[in-house]
Amino acid sequence: MPSFKFHFIEIDWIVYLPSHGNEGRTLRKYGVTYLDRKKGKSQTGRIIELEKALLSSVIAKQYPHTVGFYLASKGRGKTWKPDYLRKRKISSKNAFYTFVKELGL
Repeated sequence: MPSFKFHFIEIDWIVYLPSHGNEGRTLRKYGVTYLDRKKGKSQTGRIIELEKALLSSVIAKQYPHTVGFYLASKGRGKTWKPDYLRKRKISSKNAFYTFVKELGL
C-alpha cells in the first residue's frame, strides 16, 4: 500500500500516512508509522495515531521544523535523497495538519 511521506528534515524523521485504511477518521486519528532515521528506530507496535506521533518529544519540543512532502526517494543511508514535491516550515502540529489538508490528501 503506497504512503504519503513527510520528512521532518532537521530531526531526520519520516512520518508515513497510508493512502488507504484511514477512511472515516479525522486527520488527528489517522493511523501512521514513522522512522527516526538518526536512530534507525520506528514506532513501537504496528501503527499509531498521527496526533501521538506529533506529540513525541522529538517533534513537539523542537519546532519549527522544515517538512518535505514526497512520494519517492533515491539511494540508501547517507546517499538517501527524497524527491520533494513541496516543502514547508511549520511551527506547530496544527500547522502540520493545515499543510496536509492543503495537499488534499
